[in-house]
Formats: sequence, C-alpha cells, structure tokens
Amino acid sequence: MEPLVDTVIEDDRWLAFGLEARAESAARATLAGLGLDPAGFQIVVMGCDDARIASLNADFRGKPQPTNVLSWPAEDLSPDEPGGDPLPPEPGEADDPESLGDIAIAWETCEREAAEQGKAMADHVTHLLVHGVLHLLGHDHIEEADAERMESIEVRVLATLGIADPY
Repeated sequence: MEPLVDTVIEDDRWLAFGLEARAESAARATLAGLGLDPAGFQIVVMGCDDARIASLNADFRGKPQPTNVLSWPAEDLSPDEPGGDPLPPEPGEADDPESLGDIAIAWETCEREAAEQGKAMADHVTHLLVHGVLHLLGHDHIEEADAERMESIEVRVLATLGIADPY
C-alpha cells in the first residue's frame, strides 16, 4: 500500500512526535469518512515551527503571525451554496495519484493550544490534520452552514480514530 501522505519534517520535534504516521492515519480516516479511496490521492504535510508558519501565513494570507494549520488545496472544490456538498475530487491511478494539496502544521501553536484546551497533543494534532484535509477537499467554516457541516464531519472522523468530540 502506497502512502497517501508525503510528510516533510522541518522541525525535529515533529519527527519525535510521529507526525508521519499520525498524518497518514488522519488523512486516510478523513477520505474514508467521505467515501473516497485514498489510493487515488496524495497529500503533502509539512511539520514546521511557528516562525515558518508565520512566514507562510504572511505570504499567503497577509497575516504575519503564527497559526496552527494552513492548507493549500490543489483545486477549488468548494460548493456554490453555503452548506452544500463540495465537488468530489477526481482520483488518479494508484501509481500516479492526484494531489489534493499541501498542509503545514506548527509545533508551538499546537502545543500551546492543546495545553490551554486540556487536550492531549496527539488528539489535538489529529483534529487539526483532519481539519486541514477537509479544507483540501473544499470544506470551509466561514459561513455558519459550512462550519456546522465541517465540524460534524470532523467529529465523525475523529470518533473512528477513538478521539472525543473536540468541540
């Protein structure tokens, strides 16, 4: 079985944490939860620090501060109407998977948020990875209807991984 996620480690704390296995598990569970076969897709996840994600956030969103996770979809799959279904991604072949996009996740912000929220770091990071994959698949949380839809999918996917409702 080919990996779904190509993990890039820029901060060694992510290596010790086991980001590669966690990202693979979260991405597979998210795609499976939406009825998508992971074999046709590829995702890149970068584990970085707050300085790197702040730079990316400034470059791509005009917000020069750290954030927990950023996503760059390969294709805009967002629905036309709030609360609607995103467009389904077109899978590639198992030997030539279609890129869904890239995700970056920041160590210090994730660690701080997990502590502030009284959550295990592993559970919080898994939630953020599921959240990031959903963004790659056209889900968003700007409009209330979209936020409710996205959160319900997150809760359902996290439950399959043995993680309690983060909301």
